[in-house]
Amino acid sequence: MNQPLDPAELSRLARRVAELRQEHRALDEAIARLQEGIQADELVLKRMKKHKLRLKDQIAWIENLLIPDEPA
Repeated sequence: MNQPLDPAELSRLARRVAELRQEHRALDEAIARLQEGIQADELVLKRMKKHKLRLKDQIAWIENLLIPDEPA
């Protein structure tokens, strides 16, 4: 069960989600540009994709904190 968060903490988490989303989009664009190259470095691509997945997981985790628990 999530503990209620104070408004300052909610604001900080919302800003963090926005930052992570921006980083996720930038990484997605960088991956697309790298894949367009004829000799794309597969190891670099793999690492970038793993980092992108970690960002997605962090976003989901923080968003879960921001959703208030509903009483049953």
